[in-house]
Order: sequence, then structure tokens, then C-alpha cells
Amino acid sequence: MGPLTEVLQPPLAASPPTHTAPRAHVHHHDPSFTELVYAHFAWWHELRSGDTGEAAAAYHQLLDRFERAHGRIVHSFWCTHLESAVALTEQRARFFWQRSRWVFHRESDWATKGSPEIAAELHRCDELAVRARTVLTGVRQRICLQLVTASAAHLLSLVDAQTSHAEVHTAAVLKGESETLDDTEAYYRQAANGQAQIVYFAGMATVAALISAIAGVALAFGWMSGVAALIAGAIGAVVSVVQRINAGAFELDYDVGRPYAFFLGGLRPLIGGAFALAITFAFTSGILHLPVGSEDKEANDKLAVLVVGFLAGFSERWAQDTLTAAVPGATASPAPAAPPREEPPNP
Repeated sequence: MGPLTEVLQPPLAASPPTHTAPRAHVHHHDPSFTELVYAHFAWWHELRSGDTGEAAAAYHQLLDRFERAHGRIVHSFWCTHLESAVALTEQRARFFWQRSRWVFHRESDWATKGSPEIAAELHRCDELAVRARTVLTGVRQRICLQLVTASAAHLLSLVDAQTSHAEVHTAAVLKGESETLDDTEAYYRQAANGQAQIVYFAGMATVAALISAIAGVALAFGWMSGVAALIAGAIGAVVSVVQRINAGAFELDYDVGRPYAFFLGGLRPLIGGAFALAITFAFTSGILHLPVGSEDKEANDKLAVLVVGFLAGFSERWAQDTLTAAVPGATASPAPAAPPREEPPNP
């Protein structure tokens, strides 16, 4: 964080700015954050002048209507020299199975027209807030939005300080806030990838359970190598993904949303099962040779099918290489070497 971690309201004796904000008027629609910012600005400068007139009543009335429509303000920063602010609201869920709704609000675009670097970082805050609201859920969403709101408040305090002609080391503070936003974005990516992995695994486990249940019913009527291989391949695919997640080597495109991640997870056992079927049929048809023990050959064949099916689902590369090597001519032959080029004789 930069040196400007908190900006306190100036004392009441400070002289008000030369311009005044328009009075907030009461409307019948749900008030926007922009209206609330102007009402707060008018109330604050009326308070500094020692009055407690209509601006205070209008602001508190507008604040009550705003919080009823958008949720309670849990974190905010209000500029004292500009009609600008940032805030984070929480709208409590009505039912226990629902989640609270967190929203990031900002009104400062016109105030940063003379500070393009600060404006760029504030727009970066907006982008992170939208992605956090769309992708993240629960505690991770709240933490990320809290971090974004804190960074936006510190950035906006720079604009407010510049307006009051205070001496601020803008470049150093801006660099610190940019690094803080880098850390926040890294947190978002880690949290989003973790949540996408959970959704992906849920889709994968759901499809694998369906395959196993349907195939298990079929096996109850008698042994079928293909059906057994399908179950083994689906389980192998699940184990493969779990191993990669545990090793920290599994990345997902988390910005596509939870339904698509669930869909991709559901495809994984299907792919593993398809490779397991292909490998099993290659062995049972004689295309590939499967060495098994001579004692109790029937039981050994069944075990071999399960092992090969599991390996095919666990490692798609192994299954592809095995099938490619089994089919004559499937492996691309090397291109013939080009004939040596004859050099012209020396004159």
C-alpha cells in the first residue's frame, strides 16, 4: 500500500471550495450512486459551514432509500473537494440458501480527466470488481471486492488531494497502488481457478457416477468387456484430474462461467471411457496382444481389461500412442531425404 492509507475529513474550520454542488432532490425512482454522491457532497459542505438545513435531511433520506434498494454500505470513501466517491454495498439474502449480494460503486470519471494514469487504474478496479462479482462466490468474492474498494479509495484520495493542492508524491503512491492491484488480481486468479476446479470436478464426478451406475446395472446381467472397460476408463479419467489438481498443475479458463466448467468436467469421463473402449476392443479383437497368466485365464482376462481401461482413461496420450502403434501405416513415415545438391564446377 502507498503512504495514503486513510484520508480523514478536514476540520470544520477549513474553508469550503469555491464551487458548490447541486442540492439533492427527492425522486420516486431508486436513487443511483451518482445522486447519493452529490447529496453527500452538499451535506458535507453544509455541515462545514455550520448549518443543518435541508441538505442533511435530503442526504439521509436519499441514503436510506439507496441502502434499501442496493444494500447497506459497508465500506466507502467520499472526496471532500470533488463530487466523487467509491463504495461497497452488501444486500443481505432473503432466504438461508441464497448468498449476500456485493456490489462495487464508483463515481469519479469526470474528476480524473486530468489524471489519465489514475483513471486507468480506477478502470482496472472496475474490471476486477465485475469479474469478481461474476466468477467468484462467497468469502472469496467478498475479500476480492474489499481489496478492490480499498485500492479505488486510495487512488481517488490522490485526485482529492491534488484538487486541494496538497503536497502528495503521486508517482510513488500510484506505483504502490498499481502493485497492490497486481496482488489483488493474482488473488482473484487463484481464487477463480480454485472455484472452477470445484465446478469442473463436480461435472466430472456426476458424469462418471452416471456411467458407472448404468454400466454397473448392465454388468449385473453378465460380464461384458466393453462395459467394464467403460467404467474403468471413467474412473481413470477422474483419478488423473485429481492427481493434477493435487500437484497444482491444473489450470482452467475460469472466466467462461460455472456452467461451461461443469460441462467440460462432464466431458472428461466420456473421453476416458471412449479411449478405454477402443483399447479394450483392440486387445480383445487381436489387433494388440495382451499377455496374461495361463492360470485361471478367464479371471486374468477380466482383470487385464480393467487395468488397460483404467490406464486408457488415466493417460489419453498412452492410449493414443498404443492405438497408433497397433494400426499398420498409422504412424507417419518420415519424408524421404532430399538429394544432395550438386555444386557447379569451379571455372
